[in-house]
Amino acid sequence: MSQEWILCHQQQRVRTLTLNRPEVRNALSNDCLEQLVQQLEFADTDNGTGVIVITGSARCFAAGADLKELQQQNIATAMTDRRPQLWQRLNNISKPLIAAVNGYALGAGCELALACDLVICGENARFGLPEITLGLMPGAGGTQRLIRSVGKASAYQMVLTGEAIDAHRALEAGLVSEVCTDALTLERAEQLAQRISEFSPLALRAAKAALKAAQETSLSQGLLAERQHFVTLAGTTDRQEGISAFLEKRKPTFKGF
Repeated sequence: MSQEWILCHQQQRVRTLTLNRPEVRNALSNDCLEQLVQQLEFADTDNGTGVIVITGSARCFAAGADLKELQQQNIATAMTDRRPQLWQRLNNISKPLIAAVNGYALGAGCELALACDLVICGENARFGLPEITLGLMPGAGGTQRLIRSVGKASAYQMVLTGEAIDAHRALEAGLVSEVCTDALTLERAEQLAQRISEFSPLALRAAKAALKAAQETSLSQGLLAERQHFVTLAGTTDRQEGISAFLEKRKPTFKGF
């Protein structure tokens, strides 16, 4: 993995990771995905990073998995593929992830956007899971995350027809949180990331964990998880600092403990 398929840029507490395989429209091969996960894990443990932004090029976020790799698979190699473990490691990232999407986010590219906590996209963005057209189906969380994001009707239509949706349909469906002018997509994502990164790292991790629990458990279990995270924060210095700063009408200085 000598090629640099993930470019990194740090500005204050925001780390931006850019997919860099233009010759194959940022296809997520196993090696490329592993580089991305390694960079995410490094940022997740870096005290100087509060929020992570993932982006692609102006024309393509990521066009899917690497079809040449898939072509070589059989049942045995699919069962032992390291790819599911890579996606699980990505899912374990505890800091907020923001996807800045321009152009196509298809197949694994769409699944990568769905795995992020917020998605900001340009007006030219297209989201789709076209695996069915290749005799395949989504295999990296596409069916599960999509239906939780956009609901039954849209998820079934997208998965069973393989048709992509545009940015405004994605906004209406709840797949993305904002649509921007194409040229401002990354800037807007980094603005949001900068705002979020100013808050307590402990509170952000707890809030993200509680939100994820809401998607994966029952209401009663989710409420219990929320309360446990809330109680845990009661013992932190950041919580005391936040309340004191509000009462004293000043900006808080969060330390992460």
